[in-house]
Amino acid sequence: MKIIIVTGLSGAGKSRAIQCLEDMGYFCIDNMPPQLLLKFVELYRSGETKKGIAIVCDIRSGSMFSELSQSLEELHSAGHNYDVLFLEASDETLIKRYKETRRAHPLSGDGRIIDGINKEREILAEVRKKATHILDTSMFSSSQLSKQISEIYKGENYFDGIIINVMSFGFKNGIPLDSDLVFDVRFLPNPFYIPELKNHTGLESCVSDYVMSFEQSREFLRRLSDMVEYLIPHYIEEGKTHLVIGIGCTGGHHRSVTIAEALCRKLKENKHNALSTHRDIQKGV
Repeated sequence: MKIIIVTGLSGAGKSRAIQCLEDMGYFCIDNMPPQLLLKFVELYRSGETKKGIAIVCDIRSGSMFSELSQSLEELHSAGHNYDVLFLEASDETLIKRYKETRRAHPLSGDGRIIDGINKEREILAEVRKKATHILDTSMFSSSQLSKQISEIYKGENYFDGIIINVMSFGFKNGIPLDSDLVFDVRFLPNPFYIPELKNHTGLESCVSDYVMSFEQSREFLRRLSDMVEYLIPHYIEEGKTHLVIGIGCTGGHHRSVTIAEALCRKLKENKHNALSTHRDIQKGV
C-alpha cells in the first residue's frame, strides 16, 4: 500500500495535489497533525481497503508540525514505506498567489507576506531534506501540476489518467447535464418498430445484434472510437480526470444502449478506465 506524505510551502499547490491524488484513487486527508500519522496508518491498514493513502501535513498544525520528522522516523521503524512529496515555489510566485486570493499567509500575522514565507522556509528546511520528490510549481498551472503528480505515481495505484463514463440516454427525457460529449444515434435503424424487439433493450443480444447488423452502425462505432481515442490524451493533458460521453436515441432503451456498451468495450480493450451507465433504461418504452 502506497503512503504519500504531502507537505511544502503554503500556496505551492498542496490542495490541488491532494485533489489529484484523490482522483487517482488514494484515500486523502488534509492537515493531519504529525503525531497521528503512525496510529492512523496502522488503523487504516488493519481494514479491508487496499487504497493508497495521501496525507497533507504542514505548518497549519502549528507547533505540532515540529514533530513531523520524528513521526516519519516512527513510520519507518514500524516498517511502513512512504514517499514525501514536497511542493515549493518562488517567493514572487507565492506572493502573487496570496495577493490574488486575498488570503493571509499563516505565518505572516500582521506583517508582510514575504516574512511569513521566509519563516516557513526555515521551518521546512529539515523536512525538505527528507523529500522523495520535490516539485517547484512556480511555472505550473493547476492542470500541469496534476499531470506531474500523475506521472510520478502512474501505475502505483488505481488510476490510468482519466475515468470515462459512457452513458446512454433518451432525448425525450433530456440531455444529461453532466455530459462532456453528446452523440445522437437516432439515425440508426430503430428496434422499437420490430414487435419482437420492442420490449427488449440494448443489453440483450437480440437487440444489439440487430442494431449492429447494419453497416452504418459498425462504421459509426469505428469512427466514434477513433475520435474518442484521439480526444482522450488531450483531455488528460488539460487535467481532466472524469469524462462523460452521452449516447442518445429517442427513448434510451435500444440503439443508445447498444452503442454505449460497444464503445465501452472498445475503451476497456484499449486499457482505459471505462464504465457504462444507462440513465433511462428502466423508464417505460
